[in-house]
Amino acid sequence: GKRSENNRNNNNNPTIPSHIPQSFQPLTHEELDLLKMYDTIKSYEKRAEKFRSDAAKATLDAANKKYQLKQEELNHSGDDSNNQAAADSDGGPDGAISGEHHHPQHKKSSSSKKRARSMDDGDGGDGGDDESIASSGSDNGGASVSDDSDNDGDKRLRPTKKEEEEDERNALIDEGSDDDDDINPISLIKKVKKEVNYDSDRPADSLITAMEQKMETPPHDLSKKLKMSKVSGTQLFPDHKSASRSELSWMPPDEARSPEEGHLQLKLRGFNSSQAAEGTGNNTVAIKFLAPSDSRRFSINIAAPGHSNYDSVLFHFNPRQFEKGGQLVINNKQEGMWGQGLNVPLASVPLMFGQTSSTLILQITGDGFDIFLEGKHCARLEHRVPLPSKASSLILQMPSTDDRGKTENWTVYKVWWGHKPPMAKDLSNVPGVNTHHQNHPKKLFISGLSKISTEPQVDLRRAELERAFRKYGGAHGITATVPMNSTFAFVEVDTERHADLALTEMTGRYRINRARRSKHEALMEKRALAEAAGQGVATTQKKNEWG
Repeated sequence: GKRSENNRNNNNNPTIPSHIPQSFQPLTHEELDLLKMYDTIKSYEKRAEKFRSDAAKATLDAANKKYQLKQEELNHSGDDSNNQAAADSDGGPDGAISGEHHHPQHKKSSSSKKRARSMDDGDGGDGGDDESIASSGSDNGGASVSDDSDNDGDKRLRPTKKEEEEDERNALIDEGSDDDDDINPISLIKKVKKEVNYDSDRPADSLITAMEQKMETPPHDLSKKLKMSKVSGTQLFPDHKSASRSELSWMPPDEARSPEEGHLQLKLRGFNSSQAAEGTGNNTVAIKFLAPSDSRRFSINIAAPGHSNYDSVLFHFNPRQFEKGGQLVINNKQEGMWGQGLNVPLASVPLMFGQTSSTLILQITGDGFDIFLEGKHCARLEHRVPLPSKASSLILQMPSTDDRGKTENWTVYKVWWGHKPPMAKDLSNVPGVNTHHQNHPKKLFISGLSKISTEPQVDLRRAELERAFRKYGGAHGITATVPMNSTFAFVEVDTERHADLALTEMTGRYRINRARRSKHEALMEKRALAEAAGQGVATTQKKNEWG
């Protein structure tokens, strides 16, 4: 059918990565596009990392090259100063008098200049300056000064090698401030530490995380906003731990001819009715599904242990797209007999048919089964049959066909079972809330009769039912109600005990079940109880007055 064709298309699709396990296949088109996008993002991140690494390497190379050039200049200047010092020590006509011509290409440091002035003052004796020293040199015919004190003064005037290196270093520092523009601008950018505001949400750590937050939920998965994790519950379907399960979705088989043939049935383990009434324990079922636009109907059941296949159902969910303008039928079934259905127009609930996917949430409370579709509280089926009193496992059923054997058309992607706090808030406009569904203690519902359309037929059927149930009427007899143009009737017996006997003894002859109170009957009974309570209070007050 459709599923086999989908599997064949996915198996022939060459875009599925080899590292994807077989249990996760077939993949949807959205999943394949998502994997392709992840690969593209990873390649972009690798290229960006390579660009950053190349830029950092280029910056280090430029800095290293500049450092080597500076070192060569320092070495070259040191060699020149040594050669000049050796030449000065040999003496000559211009060599030992003035220190102003020793290194014209370098700047004098402040310490060297102070030392030169102090030595000049000591040599002059009578307050002479450099001109007097020069004249004395000329009187000697340009020969070198032989006085020991003059030689010591010249040595102090000439800077030492250490002082020359210090002057050269200072000069390089001054020149370096003009060369900063040649450095790669990347190295001049200062990294600023990002301030994180812990009062707000932390920024995304990566590009993939940011994109995942903006992306919509995949069609086959439950939204993370629902907070349905492994901590609060269990994923019942699909079961990835089972090696035998190769499919990630379920569809009713095309060849099915009965509800239980090829159906999907799951156990809702750990259910406790007392905990559900208190809003604790496992109480919530979430189903992610797809209903095609051409689907006529599909159904979901929740049954108690010992349900006898599909004879007794606590809860029945059945959208019908083309019946009476589209309606959602909610009901229960007891021993093969359907109860009074709650019909909700599909126009009043979120769209299900023809959508990419839908999320259905069923929550069991002390009042009934609350139905949430795409987050909207659509209806409630109040409990019509008591839930199991002890802890047990309920049964979740997805039938393959309806009661007539017609195949249902839909796809189940995921089923989750666990605990969620009560989701029902405002119940003012929720269908099914505060409905008077309680069983009538003395009235019986008889169905499966032939259709009648005339008054004589109505009288004849009423007489037939009165004869058949006469012994259950007591002294007053029974009351038979036969509507026109119908296939059912109501019979009211004398007491609740007579009703139980009729249910036991007349089941083989008629399709019989206990009837439910109508709204009018419930209101009348409530009024009668209120009047009886008021009369009791009045009588008590009168007795107290007369003491």
